[in-house]
Amino acid sequence: MEKKIAEFIGIMIGDGSIGIYNCKAGNRIKKHRVVKVSLDSRNEQYTNHVANIMKEVLGIEPKIHYKKNEHAVDICIYKKGVFKHVTEKIGLKKSPKWNTMKIPKKQMNCLLSCFVLRGLFDTDGCLSIFNNNGILYPRIEIKMCPSPAQKQVSEILNNLKIRHTIQNLEKGKTRIRISGKEELGKWFNFIGSSNIIHIEKAEKILKRKVL
Repeated sequence: MEKKIAEFIGIMIGDGSIGIYNCKAGNRIKKHRVVKVSLDSRNEQYTNHVANIMKEVLGIEPKIHYKKNEHAVDICIYKKGVFKHVTEKIGLKKSPKWNTMKIPKKQMNCLLSCFVLRGLFDTDGCLSIFNNNGILYPRIEIKMCPSPAQKQVSEILNNLKIRHTIQNLEKGKTRIRISGKEELGKWFNFIGSSNIIHIEKAEKILKRKVL
C-alpha cells in the first residue's frame, strides 16, 4: 500500500488537482471539494489503472467523466473526508500547484521515491527518440512548474545515479531530460512504468540500435 500511495502522489503531482470550488445549491453557495486526475481518454488501460489506484488508496470508487468532443477524461472523488485525508494525512498541497507542489518527506526515501517518479512520468512525462546529427537517442522528458518538487525530482535521480539535465524555461518552469539507452535502461530497472504506452515504446527502443 505504501508503494501505491507513493505512485498516487506522483500521479497527483503530474496531472492531478485538489480543489475547493463554490457551487450553487438552491439559494445557497456550497463548497465543493474534489480530488481529480485528468488524462487522455484514448489510453483506456492507464485510465483504469489510475481509477483503481485512487480506489485502493482513498477507499472510494471514483467517478469517471468523459468530456464530449475531447480526448480527455476526469477521474474524480467528491468527498470532504477524502480531501482532508489527501491534504492532511498524505501531505499533498491543494491547487494551484505553482510554487507549492512538494513530495512529502516520507516518500523521499529511496524505494518510495521511485514510485513517485513512476506516477509523475506516466502522467506528465514523455518518451521519444531524437536525432542528434544523425545519431538517434531515446529521451525521457518531464516538464514541471516552479515548485519545491523540481529540486526533489533531481535529488531522487541523483540518488539513483540516473544522469539528467535540467532546462530552464519561461516563468520558472523546467524540463528534466534523461537521454540515452543506458539511462533509459536504468529508469525502467529502478522506476518503471504502469502506462502500457510507455512500456511498449521503451521495449521497442531498448531492442533497437540506438545510443
